[in-house]
Amino acid sequence: MKTKIFELEIVLAEVRPSVRRRVQVPGEIDLAVLHEVVQSAMGWTNSHLHEFEIAGRRYGIPDPDWPAQDVTDESKGKLFRLVKQGDRFGYVYDFGDNWAHEITVDKVFTAEPGVRYPRCVAGQGACPPEDVGGIWGYEEFLVALADPSHPDHDERREWAGGEFDPHRFEPAEADRALEWLAWRPLTSTS
Repeated sequence: MKTKIFELEIVLAEVRPSVRRRVQVPGEIDLAVLHEVVQSAMGWTNSHLHEFEIAGRRYGIPDPDWPAQDVTDESKGKLFRLVKQGDRFGYVYDFGDNWAHEITVDKVFTAEPGVRYPRCVAGQGACPPEDVGGIWGYEEFLVALADPSHPDHDERREWAGGEFDPHRFEPAEADRALEWLAWRPLTSTS
Protein backbone atom coordinates (compact mmCIF):
# COMPACT_ATOMS: atom_id res chain seq x y z
CA MET A 1 0.00 0.00 0.00
CA LYS A 2 1.91 3.01 -1.26
CA THR A 3 -1.02 5.41 -1.14
CA LYS A 4 -0.69 7.99 1.59
CA ILE A 5 -3.74 9.50 3.22
CA PHE A 6 -3.67 13.12 4.30
CA GLU A 7 -5.81 14.06 7.31
CA LEU A 8 -6.80 17.68 6.90
CA GLU A 9 -8.46 20.03 9.33
CA ILE A 10 -10.57 22.60 7.48
CA VAL A 11 -11.56 25.65 9.55
CA LEU A 12 -13.87 28.41 8.34
CA ALA A 13 -11.93 31.47 9.51
CA GLU A 14 -13.38 34.13 11.81
CA VAL A 15 -16.81 32.50 12.13
CA ARG A 16 -18.58 32.04 15.47
CA PRO A 17 -19.68 29.53 16.46
CA SER A 18 -16.76 27.56 15.02
CA VAL A 19 -17.19 25.63 11.79
CA ARG A 20 -14.60 22.95 11.12
CA ARG A 21 -14.25 19.59 9.42
CA ARG A 22 -11.63 16.86 9.69
CA VAL A 23 -11.33 14.89 6.45
CA GLN A 24 -9.06 12.14 5.20
CA VAL A 25 -8.15 12.23 1.51
CA PRO A 26 -5.73 10.34 -0.77
CA GLY A 27 -2.56 12.36 -1.29
CA GLU A 28 -2.81 11.72 -5.03
CA ILE A 29 -5.89 13.90 -5.48
CA ASP A 30 -5.47 17.14 -7.32
CA LEU A 31 -6.67 20.46 -5.96
CA ALA A 32 -9.76 20.40 -8.21
CA VAL A 33 -10.91 17.27 -6.36
CA LEU A 34 -9.88 18.76 -3.00
CA HIS A 35 -12.16 21.69 -3.84
CA GLU A 36 -15.03 19.19 -4.26
CA VAL A 37 -14.11 17.60 -0.92
CA VAL A 38 -14.20 20.96 0.88
CA GLN A 39 -17.51 21.87 -0.75
CA SER A 40 -19.15 18.57 0.16
CA ALA A 41 -17.78 18.22 3.70
CA MET A 42 -18.47 21.82 4.68
CA GLY A 43 -21.95 21.89 3.18
CA TRP A 44 -21.38 24.53 0.51
CA THR A 45 -23.24 24.22 -2.82
CA ASN A 46 -20.35 24.92 -5.22
CA SER A 47 -22.16 27.96 -6.58
CA HIS A 48 -19.25 30.42 -6.62
CA LEU A 49 -15.62 30.80 -7.62
CA HIS A 50 -12.84 29.60 -5.35
CA GLU A 51 -9.07 29.62 -5.00
CA PHE A 52 -6.34 27.88 -3.01
CA GLU A 53 -3.17 29.59 -1.84
CA ILE A 54 -0.24 27.32 -1.08
CA ALA A 55 3.24 28.64 -0.30
CA GLY A 56 2.43 32.00 -1.88
CA ARG A 57 1.08 30.48 -5.10
CA ARG A 58 -2.56 30.73 -6.20
CA TYR A 59 -4.40 27.71 -7.63
CA GLY A 60 -7.84 27.76 -9.19
CA ILE A 61 -9.57 27.69 -12.55
CA PRO A 62 -7.62 29.97 -14.89
CA ASP A 63 -9.69 32.31 -17.04
CA PRO A 64 -8.52 31.98 -20.67
CA ASP A 65 -9.77 35.51 -21.34
CA TRP A 66 -7.50 36.90 -18.62
CA PRO A 67 -4.09 35.20 -18.95
CA ALA A 68 -2.25 37.68 -16.70
CA GLN A 69 -4.15 36.61 -13.58
CA ASP A 70 -1.27 34.44 -12.28
CA VAL A 71 -3.46 31.49 -11.23
CA THR A 72 -2.11 27.96 -11.65
CA ASP A 73 -4.57 25.36 -12.92
CA GLU A 74 -5.72 23.49 -9.81
CA SER A 75 -6.24 20.27 -11.76
CA LYS A 76 -2.47 20.08 -12.29
CA GLY A 77 -1.55 20.35 -8.59
CA LYS A 78 -1.39 17.05 -6.70
CA LEU A 79 -1.83 17.41 -2.94
CA PHE A 80 1.14 15.20 -1.99
CA ARG A 81 3.48 17.29 -4.17
CA LEU A 82 2.37 20.61 -2.67
CA VAL A 83 2.09 20.01 1.09
CA LYS A 84 3.38 17.78 3.87
CA GLN A 85 2.42 17.06 7.45
CA GLY A 86 2.27 20.25 9.49
CA ASP A 87 1.73 22.56 6.50
CA ARG A 88 -1.11 25.10 6.40
CA PHE A 89 -2.71 26.62 3.36
CA GLY A 90 -5.70 28.73 2.41
CA TYR A 91 -8.88 28.21 0.45
CA VAL A 92 -11.32 31.02 -0.38
CA TYR A 93 -14.84 30.30 -1.54
CA ASP A 94 -17.20 32.92 -3.00
CA PHE A 95 -15.16 36.01 -3.74
CA GLY A 96 -18.17 38.19 -2.85
CA ASP A 97 -18.81 36.73 0.61
CA ASN A 98 -15.09 35.87 0.88
CA TRP A 99 -15.32 32.70 2.97
CA ALA A 100 -11.69 32.10 4.00
CA HIS A 101 -10.79 28.57 5.12
CA GLU A 102 -7.57 27.54 6.84
CA ILE A 103 -6.50 23.99 6.00
CA THR A 104 -3.88 22.16 8.06
CA VAL A 105 -2.26 18.84 7.19
CA ASP A 106 -2.50 17.16 10.60
CA LYS A 107 -1.37 13.65 9.69
CA VAL A 108 -0.07 11.61 6.79
CA PHE A 109 -0.51 7.84 7.03
CA THR A 110 -0.88 4.69 4.93
CA ALA A 111 -4.32 3.96 3.50
CA GLU A 112 -6.31 1.26 5.27
CA PRO A 113 -7.45 -1.53 2.93
CA GLY A 114 -11.15 -1.39 2.13
CA VAL A 115 -11.71 2.03 3.74
CA ARG A 116 -13.49 4.62 1.59
CA TYR A 117 -11.65 7.88 1.01
CA PRO A 118 -12.27 10.75 1.12
CA ARG A 119 -14.14 10.62 4.37
CA CYS A 120 -15.15 13.04 7.08
CA VAL A 121 -14.10 11.81 10.52
CA ALA A 122 -15.04 14.78 12.72
CA GLY A 123 -16.34 18.32 12.68
CA GLN A 124 -18.15 21.09 14.45
CA GLY A 125 -20.81 23.66 13.59
CA ALA A 126 -23.21 24.23 10.72
CA CYS A 127 -22.00 25.75 7.49
CA PRO A 128 -23.44 29.25 6.95
CA PRO A 129 -26.07 29.47 4.22
CA GLU A 130 -24.92 30.45 0.73
CA ASP A 131 -25.14 34.15 -0.12
CA VAL A 132 -25.72 35.19 3.50
CA GLY A 133 -23.29 38.10 3.10
CA GLY A 134 -20.02 36.77 4.48
CA ILE A 135 -18.96 36.96 8.12
CA TRP A 136 -20.93 40.12 8.91
CA GLY A 137 -24.03 39.00 7.05
CA TYR A 138 -23.90 35.68 8.88
CA GLU A 139 -23.66 37.45 12.24
CA GLU A 140 -26.71 39.56 11.36
CA PHE A 141 -28.51 36.43 10.14
CA LEU A 142 -27.92 34.67 13.48
CA VAL A 143 -29.07 37.73 15.46
CA ALA A 144 -32.31 37.89 13.45
CA LEU A 145 -32.96 34.16 13.88
CA ALA A 146 -32.33 34.25 17.64
CA ASP A 147 -34.87 37.02 18.27
CA PRO A 148 -38.48 36.29 17.25
CA SER A 149 -39.26 40.01 17.63
CA HIS A 150 -36.50 41.02 15.19
CA PRO A 151 -38.05 42.64 12.08
CA ASP A 152 -36.19 40.22 9.78
CA HIS A 153 -36.77 37.07 11.87
CA ASP A 154 -39.55 35.51 9.79
CA GLU A 155 -37.93 36.39 6.46
CA ARG A 156 -34.54 34.98 7.52
CA ARG A 157 -36.10 31.82 8.92
CA GLU A 158 -38.03 31.24 5.69
CA TRP A 159 -34.92 31.97 3.63
CA ALA A 160 -32.98 29.38 5.69
CA GLY A 161 -35.68 26.81 5.01
CA GLY A 162 -36.92 26.70 8.60
CA GLU A 163 -34.97 26.12 11.77
CA PHE A 164 -31.23 26.78 11.60
CA ASP A 165 -28.95 25.67 14.42
CA PRO A 166 -25.44 27.11 13.99
CA HIS A 167 -24.06 24.46 16.37
CA ARG A 168 -25.52 21.52 14.45
CA PHE A 169 -23.10 19.09 12.87
CA GLU A 170 -23.85 15.52 11.88
CA PRO A 171 -20.62 13.61 11.13
CA ALA A 172 -22.44 10.83 9.25
CA GLU A 173 -24.21 13.40 7.06
CA ALA A 174 -20.92 15.13 6.15
CA ASP A 175 -19.32 11.76 5.45
CA ARG A 176 -22.24 10.70 3.20
CA ALA A 177 -21.78 13.93 1.24
CA LEU A 178 -18.34 12.62 0.22
CA GLU A 179 -19.50 9.22 -1.05
CA TRP A 180 -19.75 10.43 -4.65
CA LEU A 181 -15.96 10.91 -4.61
CA ALA A 182 -15.35 7.39 -3.25
CA TRP A 183 -12.07 5.59 -3.71
CA ARG A 184 -11.11 2.43 -1.82
CA PRO A 185 -7.65 0.92 -1.65
CA LEU A 186 -7.71 -2.73 -2.62
CA THR A 187 -7.88 -5.29 0.15
CA SER A 188 -4.87 -7.47 0.71
CA THR A 189 -4.86 -10.79 -1.18
CA SER A 190 -2.47 -12.53 1.22
